[in-house]
Amino acid sequence: MAGRGARVLFGASVAGAYALVLAPVLAVVVISVFAQEMVSFPPEGFTFRWYANAWEKREFARGFVTSLQVALAATAIGVPLGTAAAYALARAWLPGREAVNTLLLGPLAVPGVVAGTALYLFYVRAEFWVDDDIKGTTLGLVAAHVLLTIPWTVRLVSAALAGLDRAAEEAAANLGARPLTVFRRVTLPMLRPGVVAACLFSFIQSFENLELTLLLVGPGRITLPVAMLNYLEFRVDPTLAAVATVQIVLVGALMLITDRFVSLSRVV
Repeated sequence: MAGRGARVLFGASVAGAYALVLAPVLAVVVISVFAQEMVSFPPEGFTFRWYANAWEKREFARGFVTSLQVALAATAIGVPLGTAAAYALARAWLPGREAVNTLLLGPLAVPGVVAGTALYLFYVRAEFWVDDDIKGTTLGLVAAHVLLTIPWTVRLVSAALAGLDRAAEEAAANLGARPLTVFRRVTLPMLRPGVVAACLFSFIQSFENLELTLLLVGPGRITLPVAMLNYLEFRVDPTLAAVATVQIVLVGALMLITDRFVSLSRVV
């Protein structure tokens, strides 16, 4: 009887934890269909006009395209670099390996506002050296977002490497395969779950980033989170909740599709 009570208590605790995590998400989705402009409870009715209003705002469309471009570019650059770094840290003997690993994971611990300010000041100084604009450009923004994608890649690929059975690699090497061939045809396929998870989380981190991006965007190159913040300065209505709901659906669909081909639970 005591064991059954403990199981019920454990199940209730898990359900409560899930409810606590999902409550803000559900609140955003519900608010996005409120009929009244000023959010209040109980709602006066329900409507989808805020989704139409978001669709008509060109700044959201431009911000979405910019966020998509930056996130794809940062993922395409950061994931290969992070994968190579994780492999080197796990398999090669390097002096100061722990220090290098801490340095690579450092951006995860630095607040976005601090990192954005530091990068802005660095770009200002670097412009004197290269005699060209860096801050406020798409290239400068992509370079900053690569700093977000590399730590996630190193963390996830390192976790995948830690659980990797090296017997297949050793067998391939014993049969005469060169190190590059072993990596390309044996190691990399076994690392696929970690690499795919790194791509997913790197893309999400870049696409949703606000703090770092806010200090580095230029005129006409705002991302979707920055466009949402700008809209909030002048209007307070459920339009932002509608945009956020679309983001939640897109990210959720992306994670479900990814998990369909690669079990994210193996590396996350």
